[in-house]
Amino acid sequence: MTTAPAPLAAAPDQRLLAAFLALLAGAIAMGVSPVFVRFADVGPFASAFWRAALALPLLAVWARIERPAGTAAPRWNTATLAAGVLFAGDLFFWHLAIMNTTAANATLLATLAPLWVMLASGALLKEPVTRAMALGLAACLFGAALLVGSSFAFAPERLLGDLYGLATSVFFGSYFIAMRFARRGATGMTPGLLVYRSSLVTAAVLFVVALLLEETILPASLMGIAMLVALGVFSHALGQGLLAFALGTLSAGFSALVIFLEAVAAAAMGYLFLAESIGLAQALGGAVILAGIYIARPRAPVAAPAAPATPDPFRTPQ
Repeated sequence: MTTAPAPLAAAPDQRLLAAFLALLAGAIAMGVSPVFVRFADVGPFASAFWRAALALPLLAVWARIERPAGTAAPRWNTATLAAGVLFAGDLFFWHLAIMNTTAANATLLATLAPLWVMLASGALLKEPVTRAMALGLAACLFGAALLVGSSFAFAPERLLGDLYGLATSVFFGSYFIAMRFARRGATGMTPGLLVYRSSLVTAAVLFVVALLLEETILPASLMGIAMLVALGVFSHALGQGLLAFALGTLSAGFSALVIFLEAVAAAAMGYLFLAESIGLAQALGGAVILAGIYIARPRAPVAAPAAPATPDPFRTPQ
């Protein structure tokens, strides 16, 4: 008589699907942020500060709901602190790049972040980069080049701005590594608490930056207030929260491809709300990016067949 194998194979599939859908939704939420920033009545560094600060109340509620009753919140760890500082650096250099080079240059250079993540995954996270992930990254980089189109151009007077764009990619890639460190393992931090604590650090750093570099920190209209609230709630709390949730299951290397989805979502939102045109090359670039992400998608491990319950007569006694 044998016992039917337990249905364990569906669980990894369900976890991967939930994490992948969260990653897609988070990318869309983060990709809409340029629309909110465009209509805010404050400067770029102030909007970056409000993005993190206005998300804190919602993230605090989320973190509290996740914590089991009667248990204390886990201690702060280095990865969470690093994630907050690195994301502040990402936003800081991203806005500097936008102001000192073309939007196309800044966007294309920022999309190099997944390259740094995949290079660091093996050494720092001990997560192998599969051939499918490498092929997917190559396709996404090609798609990003098509999406930016002929707008990318090197000019000596924009070299500093291009370097800011490159720094953006390094900071964002490092942010993914820190988030993955904080989320993985049995003792990994819950997504709500991780994003709440890292956002506290991000908001504190960007508040100092805004005070030093911005003339206007407070919005002057109801539209500006609404845009900043949407930026904090939708793009940061929801977008970064879903990303943190996905990083509990998906590797940092694959999750970093969310950057390319942000570019696709930003282009679509620009077309819908900012009257920005999308040509054939841009549409093809978006399709190539989606194809690259499909190529790199995670596969659930195949469950091993259950061992028979009857004794094996050829087994050596222990």
